Amino acid sequence: MKIALMDSGIGLLPAAAAVRRLRPDADLVISSDPDGMPWGPRTAEDLTERALAVARAAAAHGPDALVVGCNTASVHALPALRAALEPRIPVIGTVPAIKPAAAGGGKVAIWATPATTGSPYQRGLIREFAAGAEVTEVPCPGLADAVEHDDAEGVRRAVAAAAALTPPDIRALVLGCTHYELVEEQIRAALPRAAGQPALVFHGSAGAVAAQALRRIGAEADPAAAPTGTLTVLHSGRPGTLTPAALAYAEGRALGATAVAH
Repeated sequence: MKIALMDSGIGLLPAAAAVRRLRPDADLVISSDPDGMPWGPRTAEDLTERALAVARAAAAHGPDALVVGCNTASVHALPALRAALEPRIPVIGTVPAIKPAAAGGGKVAIWATPATTGSPYQRGLIREFAAGAEVTEVPCPGLADAVEHDDAEGVRRAVAAAAALTPPDIRALVLGCTHYELVEEQIRAALPRAAGQPALVFHGSAGAVAAQALRRIGAEADPAAAPTGTLTVLHSGRPGTLTPAALAYAEGRALGATAVAH
């Protein structure tokens, strides 16, 4: 079993680590685009072109499925990726976990990049899935970039700024960018709960995306499987290794403990 994941940078790590937890025997291919990152400021056409190149580099390794481990790429490039690769390779996009977060009603906040916050795409998800909740959209300028470069001070500043815009009585928080899942503990620490308040519930996408990838290829989760899965790393199509920034996070270190194959 081989599953590929793609993103401009290390935002794919949470989903890759989730796949590794569910199937330690699965071979992983992670394909990023250091030559073209960040993708967020690019036009939809330019982003799609970069995403197709990264996806084709991964597809050359013969994966059973491809996960688009990036919200922005899923918004703009998913139709083109599916047209290029399916049905030979199922393509799984990443959608902010607004539906499960809003299922309990009450107050919900969505942290996302400035480009996604207030976008027709996100507003459509809110209308469709969060009609019974009170939703606050919180832009997080600079957070994904700081996470990408393991910039601890940049993360601290961006998280503090977003926390200041977040109502203190929210019940759930949607991490609307895959990079944010890498710093969930820092975000949690910046949103302290008042005495008597229930714990804040975080909603990321990694676990659901990993489970969906297995479903699409007809595989069952088997966390007890032998940890024989290999790791192939591609940087803008070139064979590489996990970057120091990737290894700064627990998810990257978990993947780095596996054999690297080229």
